[in-house]
Amino acid sequence: MRIDIVSLFPEYFEPLHLSLVGKARRDHIFDIHVHDLRQWGVGPHRQMDDTPYGGGPGMVMSADVWGTALDAVHRLGTQAGNKPLLVIPTPSGVLFNQSLATSWTTQTHLVFACGRYEGIDSRVAMYYSSQPDWAGVHEVSLGDYVLAGGEVAVMAMTEAVTRLMPGVLGNSTSAADDSFSLPGGRVEGSVFTKPPIWRDLEVPAPLISGNHALIAKWRAADSIRRTHVNRPDLMRDLP
Repeated sequence: MRIDIVSLFPEYFEPLHLSLVGKARRDHIFDIHVHDLRQWGVGPHRQMDDTPYGGGPGMVMSADVWGTALDAVHRLGTQAGNKPLLVIPTPSGVLFNQSLATSWTTQTHLVFACGRYEGIDSRVAMYYSSQPDWAGVHEVSLGDYVLAGGEVAVMAMTEAVTRLMPGVLGNSTSAADDSFSLPGGRVEGSVFTKPPIWRDLEVPAPLISGNHALIAKWRAADSIRRTHVNRPDLMRDLP
């Protein structure tokens, strides 16, 4: 997989050289390329935004600038027969979740467009969703809140997707036991390690019993308990 990220602040993505993602990049499991949007800005001041039609506060990022940038990234990164999927983080997009992250692992090329200010001219999403040499457009939100720009969202999405790719995690079964990958989309239960007693708090007896069936039963029950407490909205999907 190739991942291209276009942003006004490419320095945001230095952490993608670290930890599991950084190691996977060095192992050539996937490639990440970060591009400075300013190189496609217009005029001596590299302008890339303008006032919104219809009035209102803030500035809107130019379709001309983004179109030039995305066409260039397409030429740079797309291999014969591969179509990039354009991802635009926006508070008005569909909610990003584990299911969507998993579906993106089947893509050969992801392009993330990091908006700022009042966002990217909506014609960018309209245009690229209709182009036959693109795999479509996903406008996606991390949650019900607003960030200063798309960079933080893209960092989270990139890590969520790449850790699901074969060879990234040390244990291939780890992702299957993650929150939202468990049956019904429930969250993962409580976890413990040594010592068995810490500040008068004991590790639940089933986990140190050595009885694998009992351990599995306890973990399933605790997962449901924790989902009920922390994410009651997910309970309707549990078996």
